Amino acid sequence: MQYKVCLSTGATLLLCLWVSAAQSQTVYRVVDEQGNVTFTDNPERGGEVMTLAPLPSVSTSPPPVTSSPRRQGHPGQPFMPYDRFVIEVPRAEASLQNDHTAVVVNVAPPLREDHRIQLRVNGEISQSALHSDAFWLAGLAAGQHQLQAELLDSAGRVQHRTVQVSIFIAD
Repeated sequence: MQYKVCLSTGATLLLCLWVSAAQSQTVYRVVDEQGNVTFTDNPERGGEVMTLAPLPSVSTSPPPVTSSPRRQGHPGQPFMPYDRFVIEVPRAEASLQNDHTAVVVNVAPPLREDHRIQLRVNGEISQSALHSDAFWLAGLAAGQHQLQAELLDSAGRVQHRTVQVSIFIAD
């Protein structure tokens, strides 16, 4: 089993890693002479062994009330040097038929090497900050959920937030 990945397609990468983790197999990251990255479960191809963390569960409890004006404020203009920072997938008010969904953040220009994005679901951190514009959510309970991405600088400080996106998971 092999997965060919385009480096600019983070959602494909996360899906491949999730499938491999679900099958409890070792995943190897192989980079060829042209810089193309391939993920495989075949140890004969060589490469770096990837350690895959289990997908975190998502709490359905309401977000905590905080007194911090920074957390309660409007997202405002994107943090420089970015012109665009929005959740592109799923669309606002999307109704999804299952509890697995990709979340793709549109960042323009591309995310700087020293910046990370973290995803919040219903106000709580769903996944740790990653140098990625795509996330994979699983195990969402039926009902309405609020998604929001946060842009973290090199010191781990939140510099910007997307507008919250409401999604609905069908029973």
